[in-house]
Amino acid sequence: MRRMLPLAAALLAFAPVSAFAQNPYTTAAKTLFADINANLVKTAAKVPEDLYSFKPTPEVRSLGAILGHIADGNFVFCGTAAGETPQRSGFENKTGKAEIVKALNDSIAYCDKVLAELDDAKGTATVKFSGGDMAKLSVLYYNVAHCNEHYGNLVTYMRLKGIVPPSSEGR
Repeated sequence: MRRMLPLAAALLAFAPVSAFAQNPYTTAAKTLFADINANLVKTAAKVPEDLYSFKPTPEVRSLGAILGHIADGNFVFCGTAAGETPQRSGFENKTGKAEIVKALNDSIAYCDKVLAELDDAKGTATVKFSGGDMAKLSVLYYNVAHCNEHYGNLVTYMRLKGIVPPSSEGR
């Protein structure tokens, strides 16, 4: 998460003032979440179904399992921020591309709904998370870091298979 703080600071520094005038922290969370999820959705669509079972080594998750894990994480983190008692849906154990892509898209839509209902004041309310109390917006920033962490895994998997990751396209 510490790696995300400089990015958030840069985003705040270079964003139009009007966009952040009322709710700078919530706006930054929405922007960061949208940015990483654009790459995740493009990855899920771009990778052929036969590579969803690809594992660089037997000990690690498959590419599809990582995408499913991200979907599970979105539901858990955003459900926590919404004040709900989230449960993992087991998307990490799914194997079909269509099912995993749907789970990822549904989880992003759910998080977008949670973010849409927040502002900076509501985002400072605390929820139980990881054995303690944490501000709702902090849980959502943690989710952005989680998504970025696993996108990094996916980039490696794609590169090993000769696929240009979405974040590198057009360069």
